[in-house]
Amino acid sequence: MSSCKVLQSDVAASDLERQLKADMKKQSQLSKDGLTMECPSWLNQEYMEQCLRSHYNDNELEILKFQATPCLGKGENYLGVLTRVKVEFLLPSKNVTETRSYVVKSMLQDKIFDEVYGSDVFLCEMIMYEKVIPKLKTLLSDINEAEEIFARTVAVDRRRSCLIFEDLNERNYFTVDRLKGLNREIVELMLRKLAKMHAASAVLNERESGYLESFQRGLVSRHNDKNYSVVTGMFDACKKFVAQSPGFQDISQKLEKLKDNYMELCLRVFDPMPNHLNVLNHGDLWSTNIMVKYDPVSGKPLDMIIIDYQFVVWGSPGIDLWYNFNTSLEEDLHLNKQDELIQNYYYTLSDTLKKLSFQGHIPTLHEFHLQLEEKAFYRLHSTCFIQPIHRCIDTGDADFATLIKNTKHAMQFKESCYTKNPYCQRIIRHLLPKFERKGLLCLNQ
Repeated sequence: MSSCKVLQSDVAASDLERQLKADMKKQSQLSKDGLTMECPSWLNQEYMEQCLRSHYNDNELEILKFQATPCLGKGENYLGVLTRVKVEFLLPSKNVTETRSYVVKSMLQDKIFDEVYGSDVFLCEMIMYEKVIPKLKTLLSDINEAEEIFARTVAVDRRRSCLIFEDLNERNYFTVDRLKGLNREIVELMLRKLAKMHAASAVLNERESGYLESFQRGLVSRHNDKNYSVVTGMFDACKKFVAQSPGFQDISQKLEKLKDNYMELCLRVFDPMPNHLNVLNHGDLWSTNIMVKYDPVSGKPLDMIIIDYQFVVWGSPGIDLWYNFNTSLEEDLHLNKQDELIQNYYYTLSDTLKKLSFQGHIPTLHEFHLQLEEKAFYRLHSTCFIQPIHRCIDTGDADFATLIKNTKHAMQFKESCYTKNPYCQRIIRHLLPKFERKGLLCLNQ
């Protein structure tokens, strides 16, 4: 059976448009009411039957039972709708009845989201699963690296901006508690797989003449200024928190002076440097985009899979490393162990690049650290402005509209990410003076 097929729906464009508008209206109201978004109206038994017939290459396949429920609550996913679909179906070609669970990821039908991103982020992820990931897997398979990094795809539906995956919960993979963070065992599993993915992407780009360099839209991008308000709003909220922290008056003043130049410093992180090692970054590598399988007896992590490729971006591996290390780790790892983690990542990266016969310069460990330091502003940004969103405790208003707007109500939510989270307060007060001493609050960097 095929791992991934692109579906061309039979539904007329006008019907599809009406369905999407109806979903947008319903989901906007649910968002206002503070409830979890309901499943898309088009996601029904008939639709899933069509998808599974294509996947199994059996036009006689028949769904006998169908159930769809929302996957995640607020604060766990800001940019998409995740629905778990459980089906029992008859597969005549094998004369068997099977019960399976799938996760359907569809685009958030929200007017504000559409104005900010359009279909870009979902188109990016569909291209990743349809074209890029199969090539990365082939490269790694050719050097006998069979370790599973990516979720298995059942269907890519461009008409509805929708992806259908196997339900990793069925194989005992689960998301990590975003408030607890990743422990060392999980992080080392993640870094090993991330390094292999990064290495394969560098080689793929080399062999296919810059094939991946068109992926230029990360979480922030010079190509889309419509989401800059998230950064500016969190900057103001953080600045207010710092100004109210005893002993931080000097740092507060430096933050104030940095405000006009802050967005440019963020954007520079995403600019590829031609003399550095560049890779295809995941772009949003935080705890909820990692699925972990645990030993049922000891509780120790056995394996993990990286999901959600909406913000992949070509550039320094520091984009993924600094972002993950400064948003998603347990406290001791965040504060004291980042150099050790980088070393572990580097050894796998270097080894995989050599196995793949990478023709470019493989930096030494020392050179690699120096390259990462040139993107160290992302440590400051991730710790002080992204981590509070990811670890927010009061999730009643945690939705895309609140993130993108800077109204009085939205700013109250952003400020609560600091004032109602003792963990983030502690981390920021510990690291901000260190960032200041490294010159990361200087106007000219």
